[in-house]
Amino acid sequence: MGIKNNIEKFQAELKPVKVRLIAVSKTHSVDKIREAYESGQRIFGENRVQELTDKQPQLPADIEWHLIGHLQRNKVKYIVPFISLIHSVDSRKLLEEINTQGEKVNRVIHCLLQVYIAREETKFGFDISEVEQLFQSDIASLKFIDIDGLMGIATLTENKEQIRSEFKSLKDLFDRLKQQHLPSNSQMKELSMGMSADYKIAIEEGSTFVRVGTAIFGGRENNLKI
Repeated sequence: MGIKNNIEKFQAELKPVKVRLIAVSKTHSVDKIREAYESGQRIFGENRVQELTDKQPQLPADIEWHLIGHLQRNKVKYIVPFISLIHSVDSRKLLEEINTQGEKVNRVIHCLLQVYIAREETKFGFDISEVEQLFQSDIASLKFIDIDGLMGIATLTENKEQIRSEFKSLKDLFDRLKQQHLPSNSQMKELSMGMSADYKIAIEEGSTFVRVGTAIFGGRENNLKI
Protein backbone atom coordinates (compact mmCIF):
# COMPACT_ATOMS: atom_id res chain seq x y z
CA MET A 1 0.00 0.00 0.00
CA GLY A 2 1.02 3.60 -0.54
CA ILE A 3 1.47 6.33 2.05
CA LYS A 4 -2.11 7.59 1.66
CA ASN A 5 -3.58 4.14 2.25
CA ASN A 6 -1.27 3.55 5.21
CA ILE A 7 -2.29 6.85 6.83
CA GLU A 8 -5.98 6.08 6.32
CA LYS A 9 -5.51 2.61 7.82
CA PHE A 10 -3.89 3.98 10.97
CA GLN A 11 -6.39 6.81 11.33
CA ALA A 12 -9.26 4.32 11.16
CA GLU A 13 -7.57 2.01 13.65
CA LEU A 14 -6.58 4.68 16.18
CA LYS A 15 -9.61 6.98 16.17
CA PRO A 16 -11.92 4.66 18.17
CA VAL A 17 -9.29 4.26 20.94
CA LYS A 18 -8.42 7.99 20.95
CA VAL A 19 -4.72 7.40 20.33
CA ARG A 20 -2.85 9.89 18.17
CA LEU A 21 -0.48 8.91 15.39
CA ILE A 22 2.98 10.39 15.05
CA ALA A 23 4.24 9.73 11.54
CA VAL A 24 7.98 9.21 12.03
CA SER A 25 9.49 10.87 9.00
CA LYS A 26 13.20 10.56 9.84
CA THR A 27 15.31 9.83 6.74
CA HIS A 28 12.28 10.39 4.50
CA SER A 29 12.00 13.20 1.98
CA VAL A 30 9.90 16.34 2.09
CA ASP A 31 7.87 14.94 -0.81
CA LYS A 32 6.89 11.88 1.22
CA ILE A 33 6.00 14.01 4.23
CA ARG A 34 3.88 16.25 2.01
CA GLU A 35 2.08 13.18 0.65
CA ALA A 36 1.26 12.09 4.20
CA TYR A 37 0.16 15.64 5.04
CA GLU A 38 -2.16 15.74 2.04
CA SER A 39 -3.65 12.47 3.30
CA GLY A 40 -4.67 14.20 6.53
CA GLN A 41 -1.67 13.57 8.80
CA ARG A 42 -0.59 16.56 10.88
CA ILE A 43 1.84 15.21 13.52
CA PHE A 44 5.33 14.23 12.38
CA GLY A 45 8.27 12.93 14.40
CA GLU A 46 11.95 13.46 13.70
CA ASN A 47 15.02 12.04 15.47
CA ARG A 48 17.73 14.50 14.47
CA VAL A 49 17.74 18.24 14.92
CA GLN A 50 19.61 19.00 11.70
CA GLU A 51 17.19 17.01 9.57
CA LEU A 52 14.21 18.55 11.35
CA THR A 53 15.40 22.13 10.93
CA ASP A 54 16.09 21.50 7.24
CA LYS A 55 12.61 20.12 6.60
CA GLN A 56 10.46 22.38 8.77
CA PRO A 57 10.63 25.58 6.63
CA GLN A 58 9.71 23.66 3.48
CA LEU A 59 6.44 22.27 4.79
CA PRO A 60 3.06 23.66 5.91
CA ALA A 61 3.05 25.79 9.04
CA ASP A 62 0.27 23.84 10.74
CA ILE A 63 2.37 20.67 11.06
CA GLU A 64 3.02 19.65 14.67
CA TRP A 65 6.69 18.68 14.85
CA HIS A 66 7.71 16.25 17.59
CA LEU A 67 11.35 15.59 18.47
CA ILE A 68 11.51 11.91 19.41
CA GLY A 69 15.26 11.20 19.28
CA HIS A 70 18.08 11.87 21.72
CA LEU A 71 18.53 15.63 22.10
CA GLN A 72 21.90 17.22 22.85
CA ARG A 73 21.79 20.38 24.97
CA ASN A 74 23.75 22.44 22.44
CA LYS A 75 21.06 21.82 19.79
CA VAL A 76 18.01 22.81 21.83
CA LYS A 77 18.14 26.43 20.61
CA TYR A 78 17.52 25.39 17.01
CA ILE A 79 14.10 23.81 17.65
CA VAL A 80 12.50 25.84 20.46
CA PRO A 81 11.00 28.46 18.10
CA PHE A 82 8.65 25.92 16.51
CA ILE A 83 8.70 22.49 18.21
CA SER A 84 5.33 21.21 19.46
CA LEU A 85 6.55 18.49 21.80
CA ILE A 86 9.93 17.09 22.85
CA HIS A 87 9.47 13.43 23.78
CA SER A 88 13.04 12.60 24.70
CA VAL A 89 13.95 14.67 27.76
CA ASP A 90 16.30 12.39 29.65
CA SER A 91 18.05 14.60 32.23
CA ARG A 92 17.51 17.52 34.57
CA LYS A 93 20.25 19.45 32.75
CA LEU A 94 18.41 19.07 29.46
CA LEU A 95 15.20 20.35 31.06
CA GLU A 96 17.09 23.38 32.33
CA GLU A 97 18.54 24.09 28.90
CA ILE A 98 15.13 23.82 27.26
CA ASN A 99 13.83 26.26 29.86
CA THR A 100 16.69 28.69 29.18
CA GLN A 101 16.15 28.61 25.42
CA GLY A 102 12.38 28.81 25.80
CA GLU A 103 12.79 31.98 27.84
CA LYS A 104 14.93 33.52 25.08
CA VAL A 105 12.11 33.15 22.56
CA ASN A 106 9.36 33.74 25.18
CA ARG A 107 7.77 30.38 24.50
CA VAL A 108 6.75 27.58 26.87
CA ILE A 109 8.09 24.28 25.54
CA HIS A 110 6.07 21.13 26.05
CA CYS A 111 8.08 18.07 27.04
CA LEU A 112 7.79 14.41 27.95
CA LEU A 113 10.24 12.68 30.25
CA GLN A 114 11.89 9.69 28.61
CA VAL A 115 11.97 6.75 31.01
CA TYR A 116 14.39 3.86 30.58
CA ILE A 117 12.23 0.71 30.47
CA ALA A 118 14.12 -1.52 28.02
CA ARG A 119 16.66 -4.25 28.71
CA GLU A 120 19.15 -2.69 26.30
CA GLU A 121 22.17 -0.54 26.98
CA THR A 122 21.62 1.65 23.93
CA LYS A 123 18.48 3.37 25.22
CA PHE A 124 18.44 6.75 26.97
CA GLY A 125 16.19 7.87 29.78
CA PHE A 126 15.54 8.43 33.46
CA ASP A 127 15.28 5.50 35.83
CA ILE A 128 11.85 5.26 37.45
CA SER A 129 13.29 6.39 40.80
CA GLU A 130 14.92 9.41 39.13
CA VAL A 131 11.59 10.51 37.69
CA GLU A 132 9.97 10.36 41.10
CA GLN A 133 12.84 12.36 42.62
CA LEU A 134 12.61 14.95 39.85
CA PHE A 135 8.99 15.70 40.70
CA GLN A 136 9.99 16.21 44.33
CA SER A 137 12.51 18.88 43.31
CA ASP A 138 11.99 22.53 42.41
CA ILE A 139 11.13 22.06 38.74
CA ALA A 140 8.18 24.46 39.14
CA SER A 141 10.86 27.18 38.96
CA LEU A 142 11.39 26.30 35.29
CA LYS A 143 8.74 28.66 33.95
CA PHE A 144 9.29 27.97 30.25
CA ILE A 145 8.66 24.23 30.26
CA ASP A 146 5.53 22.16 30.69
CA ILE A 147 5.96 18.46 31.42
CA ASP A 148 2.98 16.74 29.80
CA GLY A 149 3.78 13.10 30.54
CA LEU A 150 6.17 10.26 29.83
CA MET A 151 7.80 8.46 26.91
CA GLY A 152 9.41 5.04 26.69
CA ILE A 153 10.95 2.66 24.16
CA ALA A 154 10.57 -1.07 24.69
CA THR A 155 13.27 -3.63 24.04
CA LEU A 156 13.63 -4.70 20.41
CA THR A 157 12.58 -8.31 20.83
CA GLU A 158 10.10 -10.89 19.55
CA ASN A 159 9.06 -11.58 23.15
CA LYS A 160 5.67 -9.87 23.32
CA GLU A 161 5.25 -10.52 27.03
CA GLN A 162 8.52 -8.71 27.75
CA ILE A 163 7.38 -5.76 25.66
CA ARG A 164 4.03 -5.74 27.44
CA SER A 165 5.73 -5.85 30.83
CA GLU A 166 7.95 -2.88 29.94
CA PHE A 167 5.01 -0.83 28.71
CA LYS A 168 3.02 -1.79 31.79
CA SER A 169 5.83 -0.57 34.07
CA LEU A 170 5.71 2.82 32.36
CA LYS A 171 1.92 3.00 32.60
CA ASP A 172 2.10 2.10 36.30
CA LEU A 173 4.53 4.99 36.88
CA PHE A 174 2.29 7.31 34.84
CA ASP A 175 -0.75 6.36 36.94
CA ARG A 176 1.12 6.78 40.24
CA LEU A 177 2.33 10.23 39.25
CA LYS A 178 -1.13 11.17 38.07
CA GLN A 179 -2.43 10.61 41.60
CA GLN A 180 0.24 12.80 43.17
CA HIS A 181 0.35 16.54 43.72
CA LEU A 182 2.74 17.48 40.92
CA PRO A 183 4.54 20.80 40.38
CA SER A 184 2.49 23.53 38.71
CA ASN A 185 4.20 23.04 35.35
CA SER A 186 3.69 19.26 35.28
CA GLN A 187 0.80 16.96 34.53
CA MET A 188 0.34 13.40 33.38
CA LYS A 189 -1.81 13.59 30.26
CA GLU A 190 0.36 12.01 27.54
CA LEU A 191 1.99 8.60 27.38
CA SER A 192 4.14 8.08 24.30
CA MET A 193 4.98 4.43 23.69
CA GLY A 194 4.76 2.03 20.78
CA MET A 195 6.33 1.93 17.33
CA SER A 196 5.64 0.05 14.08
CA ALA A 197 6.43 -3.38 15.56
CA ASP A 198 4.76 -3.02 18.96
CA TYR A 199 2.17 -0.23 18.77
CA LYS A 200 -0.78 -2.58 19.24
CA ILE A 201 0.59 -3.77 22.58
CA ALA A 202 1.29 -0.15 23.55
CA ILE A 203 -2.31 0.82 22.82
CA GLU A 204 -3.57 -2.05 24.96
CA GLU A 205 -1.35 -0.82 27.80
CA GLY A 206 -2.60 2.77 27.68
CA SER A 207 -0.51 4.73 25.19
CA THR A 208 -1.87 8.10 23.98
CA PHE A 209 0.73 8.56 21.20
CA VAL A 210 2.20 5.89 18.91
CA ARG A 211 5.30 6.64 16.84
CA VAL A 212 5.08 4.87 13.48
CA GLY A 213 7.55 5.21 10.62
CA THR A 214 8.24 2.06 8.62
CA ALA A 215 4.60 0.98 8.52
CA ILE A 216 3.71 4.31 6.90
CA PHE A 217 6.69 5.32 4.78
CA GLY A 218 8.43 1.99 4.17
CA GLY A 219 12.15 1.43 4.69
CA ARG A 220 14.62 4.22 5.32
CA GLU A 221 15.78 6.34 2.39
CA ASN A 222 19.56 6.11 2.17
CA ASN A 223 19.93 9.07 -0.17
CA LEU A 224 17.64 11.53 1.53
CA LYS A 225 16.60 14.49 -0.58
CA ILE A 226 15.49 17.25 1.78
